[in-house]
This record gives sequence, C-alpha cells and structure tokens, in this order.
Amino acid sequence: MSTMSRAIEITVISGEGLRTDRKRSVKKNAFVVVRTDSGKAQTSRLDTEGGSYPVWNDKLAVDMPVHARFVTVEVHCRTGSGDKLIGAARIPATDFVGGYTPDNYLHFLSYRLRDGNGERNGIINLSVKTNGPENSSSSCAASCSRPWMATPAADRASSGVVTGVPVWYY
Repeated sequence: MSTMSRAIEITVISGEGLRTDRKRSVKKNAFVVVRTDSGKAQTSRLDTEGGSYPVWNDKLAVDMPVHARFVTVEVHCRTGSGDKLIGAARIPATDFVGGYTPDNYLHFLSYRLRDGNGERNGIINLSVKTNGPENSSSSCAASCSRPWMATPAADRASSGVVTGVPVWYY
C-alpha cells in the first residue's frame, strides 16, 4: 500500500499581539514553525523588525498525509538564551481540506495562539492552499464539474418537473 499525501502551501502572513509573558511584548526575532502529523516541520524566516506585530509573508510547502487531522503552527522568539515558545495553534485539516471547496482553493485563516499554560497569546494570520492527494482520482473539482441530471418524478399524475437551486463553487 502506498502512502498517500497531499501537498499544502501555507503562507505565514503575520502575527498580532505577541508577548513573551503576560506583560512584555515580543521585541524582535519572531519566527514560525509549521508541523504536520507526519512530524516533518518547516520554519519561516526571522522577523527582526515587527516586534509584537511581525510580518513574514513566507510560503512554506508541507506534505501532509491524507489521514492527518491537524497542522500545528508554533510561533517562537529567538533570544540570547535560546528559542522561546510564544504560542501555538492546532489547525483542523477540515478547515481547508475536503468539503465542497476544490483543490487549489486559497483559504485565508486566523487563529488564536495559546502559550504553554493555555493562556491566550496573540493571533496568527495565514493562508492555506491544497494541491490534492497523490494517487487519487476523486476530488471535489472532478465531482463538482459533472453535469447536473434530474430524474423523472415517480408519480405520473405530477407534471414531472423537479425544482432545485444549483449551487456553484468558485
């Protein structure tokens, strides 16, 4: 059995209200680590000027197993004594995979970060685009492009007209 995965492009856009503890704001050197259930991680560049409102605009390519349920995003701050975890968010894969959105759909998402104690500590803004599973022929783009077909009404006494509202996904 081959391992199925999908390529995900996560653009880490920015952060808001980041603090090293409850009182002190992040001054500089914030970066983001993105992990999937497979354990592989990608790291953004350091933001040396943004302080508690860093801007990265880094595109990170991650392979996510099809069975993965979460993507973890961690914001760290590089200090003289090492890297300090500022906050993390576990993003459910259902927020950007499956459902009725086609592959290559660009999702803009924002999540509340939680520090090591579970306290609120800022917000992370990102965009996610999936490129679909490898070795898979079923996707919403394929199923949504099928022609709409109606079946005749079972009761001969009716006019045979079926009414409905088509829904288009862009």
